[in-house]
Amino acid sequence: MLGYVARRFASLVAVLLAVTALAFSAMNVLGDPLFNVVGFISSVDCDAVEAGLVDDVSGQTAGGRGDCEVIAEARREHHLDRSLPVRYGYWLADIVRGDFGTSFKNEMPVREVIGEKLPKSLLLMGVAQAMAVGIAVPWAVASAYRAHRPFDRASTVGSFGLLAIPNFALGVILFYLFVVRWQVFTSRYDDSDILSRLRSLVLPGLTLGLPVAAIYQRLLRTDLLTTLQEDYVVMARAKGMSDRWIMFRHVLRPSLFSMVTVFGLSTAGMIGGALVVEQIFSIPGLGRTVVEAVIRDDFPIVLGSVVVIASGFVLVNFVVDLLYSFIDPRVRADD
Repeated sequence: MLGYVARRFASLVAVLLAVTALAFSAMNVLGDPLFNVVGFISSVDCDAVEAGLVDDVSGQTAGGRGDCEVIAEARREHHLDRSLPVRYGYWLADIVRGDFGTSFKNEMPVREVIGEKLPKSLLLMGVAQAMAVGIAVPWAVASAYRAHRPFDRASTVGSFGLLAIPNFALGVILFYLFVVRWQVFTSRYDDSDILSRLRSLVLPGLTLGLPVAAIYQRLLRTDLLTTLQEDYVVMARAKGMSDRWIMFRHVLRPSLFSMVTVFGLSTAGMIGGALVVEQIFSIPGLGRTVVEAVIRDDFPIVLGSVVVIASGFVLVNFVVDLLYSFIDPRVRADD
């Protein structure tokens, strides 16, 4: 068991390093880090200043520092005078120490910004996953027991319909119906207490959770139908056991393998969907913060968020790997 856990953990850490390296490289290659630190004075030709061709006076501060002094200090502070791999090493070392840097725009520590916004996004995804599982499991069980009947056919049409609607379209539809037309919910995110937060997350949770519930339902229904044909299930029926007892005691657990697999993968999809959903429902979460940071070229916020999101994805998939071994111990033996 320990060897299985160690191998899974090592592979996921490698994935995390690859993701952070890719994001760091993209931010540095596609953008201009010096411009984001010092602004328009990054265009000053310091070689010409050193040669005495122009004077370094256009951006002098009250302390008497010229533009080139500011540029040189920024390069030293952010290691911009080093190669890209060396800069990544410095940045990764800071991340390991818990130093995510400082925002270019509001000069707040990135760790504080993420610490303030992350709980709202985690609560949103938790509500969405709970709704998805709570809807999908009884839906799949009912469809499996009524396979190829009108209810099952209607479920197939409904699930494919939910999968075909993009998150932003579903969010707009729910917002119009329950906020504008029927006024069941308010348009403002209420952060006063936990019950108010949960109430404010009903519509966003449904927006994220309904398409995922449709995926879970299709997979679980198929696995349930396969498991119901197994010999031990036929034997249980021959012994007179009730359908409910057979389903929840002997059929449901071995049928969860595919659903658990998709649970880990759907987390990444929910992170992407949260970027849109938080904008539609005005939720001050991490997704909305990332969108604003990208628009403002606030690289430390973007990179810090990537680290947190990637770490969360790795952690969820690590837990999913452990659940594999619980659901089917043969996974440990074969790996």
